[in-house]
Amino acid sequence: MEYKTKLLIVDDEQIAIRNLEHIMVREGYAVQSTQSGPNALKMIEDRRYDVVLTDLKMEKVDGLQILKKCRSLYPDSEVIVITGYATVQSAIQAIKKGAYDYITKPFKLDEVRKVVREASEKVKLKQENARLREQIENYQGRVKIITQDAEMQRLLETARQIAPTDCNILVTGESGTGKELFARYIHLYSRRGEGLFCAVNCGAFNEELLGNELFGHERGAFTGASAMKKGLIEMASGGTLFLDEITEMSLSMQVKLLRVIQEKEVLRLGATAPMRVDVRFLAATNRDLQEVIKKGGFRQDLYFRLNVVTLRVPPLSERKDDISLLSYYFLKKYATVMKKEIREISPDVTAILMNYDFPGNVRELENIIERGVALSNGGSIEIAHLPEDLRELSIRTFRKKEGKIPSLEEQEMTYINWVLGEVGHNKTIAAQILGIDRVSLWRKLKKFGLEGE
Repeated sequence: MEYKTKLLIVDDEQIAIRNLEHIMVREGYAVQSTQSGPNALKMIEDRRYDVVLTDLKMEKVDGLQILKKCRSLYPDSEVIVITGYATVQSAIQAIKKGAYDYITKPFKLDEVRKVVREASEKVKLKQENARLREQIENYQGRVKIITQDAEMQRLLETARQIAPTDCNILVTGESGTGKELFARYIHLYSRRGEGLFCAVNCGAFNEELLGNELFGHERGAFTGASAMKKGLIEMASGGTLFLDEITEMSLSMQVKLLRVIQEKEVLRLGATAPMRVDVRFLAATNRDLQEVIKKGGFRQDLYFRLNVVTLRVPPLSERKDDISLLSYYFLKKYATVMKKEIREISPDVTAILMNYDFPGNVRELENIIERGVALSNGGSIEIAHLPEDLRELSIRTFRKKEGKIPSLEEQEMTYINWVLGEVGHNKTIAAQILGIDRVSLWRKLKKFGLEGE
């Protein structure tokens, strides 16, 4: 069941309450309301609301008192104040005390929808970060980066040391190595850990859409811009913005980003004045940035701004000690998700994985184990549950067994047995595949003790 944002509406005017209730229920929020300020304080004490929409001027208890109570009990909730006294002083006072935004009377319902929706999205991002912190604790301190590799341990220690410094960091490494997880790790260990972590893949948007995602726009800035939209840079203020695949960003967009980093200001599309932002930038790429710079695809001045510290996440092929550990972590994860009693990975499968190069890195290993769990109906993942290319690897890889290199005869026996299994033990077809006649195959089977197979 989809989670509904819990919304509390407080206003001493009955008509305003009814109008707001009607429109917010239609928007899909779980709405409660009251015309009493004292009753609102009691309701807030009794339960948590994601967003509180309150009138500023009320008798006995006003909106600022409700704001104060809500901020003290639920720091992650957001409060929007409504005021008929549209003075700069009242608005600034509410914002300084922690209000998300303010709306002036007489308000337009579209404006209320927009502000409540944005506040709700911000609360959801905070909740997502909180869930992430909860999920990834209890392993490597506070973040579940699964490793027993010595180089990775050193890399994690370096990340913990530089996390509180607030400098910009460039994370490099092949696709699938976990660069975004490292960025989250740095964010959670930094002084910004309670702020938002926003991520964007620069290669997933064209220049126009990426600009809109990063900088946002004002209402009416272009055809179809019916409401103001905050960009990720603005939303990440006080937190961290992760720019994945930064080399896919156009040169003109790089210029705009460089200005944000230098001036600590962002200008929404269609706005007349910039606003101050406090953002830490973490960037990632799977390409050689120096080579991209030489070819004119990336600005050197932006590179120096982002590359205060570089962390290279090694590919899985360089951290063989982690393959088995990660395999069992993913096994437990997907066995739980699929509600299966699978607790083992056969030694033959482990041997194949240990001899595989993993061009897709950790992401590929996770997919392999997820597939194995899905296909297995027993208590373990076997060779038959692996993708075809990995099953073929099992008969063409010369690997040590118990410290001994297998003989040619042993390799031949393993290969013949595998071919028979692939063709349902049809000896005629197997002989054709092996390039020998049926009598020769029979002799080999007798020699290896496989004639009864």
